[in-house]
Amino acid sequence: MGIEFESVVDHPLDEVFAWHTRQGAMRRLVPPWQPMRVVAETESLADGTAILGLPGGLRWIAKHDPAQYDPPHRFVDVLSSDGLRSLPPRAIGWWRHTHDFADGPTSGSTRVHDHVDTTVPGVGLRSTFVYRHRQLADDLAAHRDAELAGAGSMTVAVTGSSGLVGTALCALLSTGGHRVVRLVRGAPGAGQRQWDPLAPAADLLAGVDAVIHLAGESIAGRFTDAHRAAIVDSRIEPTRRLAEVAARTVDGPRTFVSASAIGYYGYDRGDVSLTEDAGRGDGFLAGVVSDWEAATAPAADGGMRVVTVRTGIVQSAEGGTLKLLRPLFAAGLGGRLGSGRQWLSWIGLDDLLDVYYRALYDDRLSGAVNAVAPNPVRNDEYTRALAKVMHRPAILPVPGFGPRLLLGEQGARELAEASQRVLPAKLAAVGHRFRQPEVADALSHQLGHG
Repeated sequence: MGIEFESVVDHPLDEVFAWHTRQGAMRRLVPPWQPMRVVAETESLADGTAILGLPGGLRWIAKHDPAQYDPPHRFVDVLSSDGLRSLPPRAIGWWRHTHDFADGPTSGSTRVHDHVDTTVPGVGLRSTFVYRHRQLADDLAAHRDAELAGAGSMTVAVTGSSGLVGTALCALLSTGGHRVVRLVRGAPGAGQRQWDPLAPAADLLAGVDAVIHLAGESIAGRFTDAHRAAIVDSRIEPTRRLAEVAARTVDGPRTFVSASAIGYYGYDRGDVSLTEDAGRGDGFLAGVVSDWEAATAPAADGGMRVVTVRTGIVQSAEGGTLKLLRPLFAAGLGGRLGSGRQWLSWIGLDDLLDVYYRALYDDRLSGAVNAVAPNPVRNDEYTRALAKVMHRPAILPVPGFGPRLLLGEQGARELAEASQRVLPAKLAAVGHRFRQPEVADALSHQLGHG
């Protein structure tokens, strides 16, 4: 029972082990399709405790074994218990996870070996370890890119740090040895500063090297007057005021990175390939994005390098459209939307994180940057790929009235039925490497299906 899984990563032993010791590592390794979340990461691989949240409020307690701690070669965690909520997981029997690291077959490489002794059959664990080892290798490659570019250790302030992108991005940056300052609206805790979006404190960004501004009301939902107002109000003025504070801070950031969206190009641009120099399109969202990007002007006027990340449709099992579509396709009820000929410009979550990371350190990037995979697909291609990854049919087209019931006429037109063939021209120009340039690979990685 249990599993042994091994791979070789092209990074030195000390560097690989150090990655595992940093905050954020566990969050980067928990597969998004699994029904668990990180409640608390361990403070020490030697003798600390990590806590994972399970459905129903249950807790998985992973206790590290001090007798087996041998840096940089080994650490071990064992399923333990602490309170009533942690007792039901013990019903699986036992779980002992040995993490071994050794010099790899080539100079500067590391052999990573996982051995889990448990009552859980190995066949049920293999996809988890395929995911973990790929995340490790890809994250280390991203950190190496930053190091080779001369990034050094950065202090990065992040708004929207508790959202889908923000949570993952903060974890990625932390594992790279960067200090993350989370800007929060409530009472701040460790590593946080309180942020009032309409009246940010004058010293909010003191000592910060860069800002990543992700906060904003989700665009998903019926396009009522109230929803449209929330979309606008949560973006335009907060962005302007944050940019003003950044520009006025003497020992403040040199780089200002703001979320944006491919909605800038309008909801129907036909088969035209849209690069960053394409003009603004039609529709409510195009106007919002245009004003949103313009609100960063105070930072640019203050001499900062400003990057607005025009994000495509993010692929993540934990949120967005994929989270909504997954149960439908699992039940065999998925299919194309309408004619299926609409262009879908997508990006895997981890690739989006890499774009934000590069925006921090690559001085060649400024202004609008299309954060999309290099291979957009039509809606019917996407649904076929998702069905194949999930080993289900995709034969039931979604009727046109479905999105209108959920989103309203305008929401359906600008979200569900939007067609934008967007290309990452600026990223291509700087030789940016995508982890998953093909949609089937991105879906397989997010869903744990091969």
